[in-house]
Amino acid sequence: MCSRHPEVLWAQRSDKVYLTIALPDAKDVSVKCEGGGLFSFSAVGVQGESFDFSLELFGNIVPEGSKTKVGLRNIICSIQKEEKVWWKRLLKSEGKPAPYIKVDWNKWFDEDDEKSASDASDDNNAGYEKDDGSSDDEGMLYLPDLEKARGT
Repeated sequence: MCSRHPEVLWAQRSDKVYLTIALPDAKDVSVKCEGGGLFSFSAVGVQGESFDFSLELFGNIVPEGSKTKVGLRNIICSIQKEEKVWWKRLLKSEGKPAPYIKVDWNKWFDEDDEKSASDASDDNNAGYEKDDGSSDDEGMLYLPDLEKARGT
C-alpha cells in the first residue's frame, strides 16, 4: 500500500518553526526531530491509510525543545531552532517545495511583525487599563434608551 502526504502548513518566528499537519482523527502518530534539521512524520488516517513524509529543514533544530500536540483535526508541531534567526525558507533545498507544503497565513509573522507584535502587546495592556476607567462613560450612553423603554 502506497503512503500519502497530508497537507502541511508552516510558519515561523525567530526561535521556532510551526508545522500544522492537517490529518483528522490520526492514529499511531510518530514525529521525529533530529538536530541536523531532519523532521519525520508518520500516522495512520481514519480509513487505515498510511501517511508519512520527511523534511530536511533549512537550519538545525533542537529536538528536546520541540513539542507536538495531536488534536482532533490536525497535529501541531512546534520546532525549536538551534539559532534564533529567520530562515529564508522552510526547506534546505532551493527548489519549489512539494505541493502539500503551504504557508500558514493565520500564524505567519514577518521579521518586522515579530518586533511590532511584542510592542503592541505592551500597548494593548495599557489600553485595557484605559478602557476600564472609561467604562462608566460608556454605560451612560445607554441611559436615554432605558428611559424611553420606561415610557418617561
